[in-house]
Amino acid sequence: MEVPLEQMWARSRLSVRGRLARWRSKSWVVAQCAIAAGVAWWIAADLVGHETPFFAPIAAVVSLGTSYGQRLRRVVEVTLGVAIGVLVADLLVTWIGSGAWQLGLIVLLAMSTALLLDAGILFVTQAAVQSIVVAALVPGAEGAFLRWTDALIGGGVALVAAMIVPAAPLRRPREQAAAVARKIAELLRAASDVMVDGEVDRALALLADARATDRMIRELQAAADEGMSVVSSSPFRLRHREPVRRMVELVDPLDRALRSTRVLVRQTSVAAYRRRAVPPSYAVLTADLAAAADAVADELAANRLAEGARDAVLAVGHATGRVERSEVLTSEAILAQVRAIVADLLLVTGMGPLEATDAIPPPR
Repeated sequence: MEVPLEQMWARSRLSVRGRLARWRSKSWVVAQCAIAAGVAWWIAADLVGHETPFFAPIAAVVSLGTSYGQRLRRVVEVTLGVAIGVLVADLLVTWIGSGAWQLGLIVLLAMSTALLLDAGILFVTQAAVQSIVVAALVPGAEGAFLRWTDALIGGGVALVAAMIVPAAPLRRPREQAAAVARKIAELLRAASDVMVDGEVDRALALLADARATDRMIRELQAAADEGMSVVSSSPFRLRHREPVRRMVELVDPLDRALRSTRVLVRQTSVAAYRRRAVPPSYAVLTADLAAAADAVADELAANRLAEGARDAVLAVGHATGRVERSEVLTSEAILAQVRAIVADLLLVTGMGPLEATDAIPPPR
């Protein structure tokens, strides 16, 4: 009974850590939404003089959201959607009153207006939702159009807030790229050890670890997308556009390198399971490639393109052309994957695809 409890406790700790990490990664946008909501209310209530201008903070928070992806576009779409929905509802409720059929007509006209403006899904949805809110609240004649201006105020506050972004989303692509390269090195080093000792349990545990790395590429892609969205939306971060773009270009080669590493781990596990010896030189090559991948990770973590690690990766590539060949298919597959990982890591160091392929001599 103790083992399941220990496993449950370990899983719960991992879950708590994951939730805290998620909160920390979003703490800036949460604080930004909170401040924008307060500022929007203050402008609409204290400066403009509207009574209970709840549409202002609603428009601000919904526009900002919790991600940086296409933020400026989202701000514009949500603001206009809210404004159109509120305006149509205010006009019609003033003229025809409220009720079931009036609500249906208001939603129909609000969504139709948004669609005729060639709006996106978010725009159309907000127009419908906000028109429902206004129609259900039944404003008096004196309240007409006030909510429309509140929506514009909230959207204006969100637009300004969207341009103010922290440096963290700009660091995250290179940090995640370094983490992927570090994981490749870790898997390669462990695979080299399995090639030497042939322990089946260790090989199977390594295979399970390798198969759980898909999330790292998803996180890298998400970090790259977020970084590009930040430099695209904030005029204060334009100087970071080129460094972030270079890091974004590393997503595909790192993805391929990690996939090739998983295949190498699988072939290594098959060799251990079937008790097939792997040439010692292949284990040495794999360990050397792990050290080269660590050098790539060090360069990326230092916010540099990995050109400084290129010689280490090239040395492994040259060595693959000098090792003895094996008649065992699994061993040959391992050698082929080492060469594939070398080619992918050379792309990470800034070499072109053809140049990287030509830099690896054919096996003898």
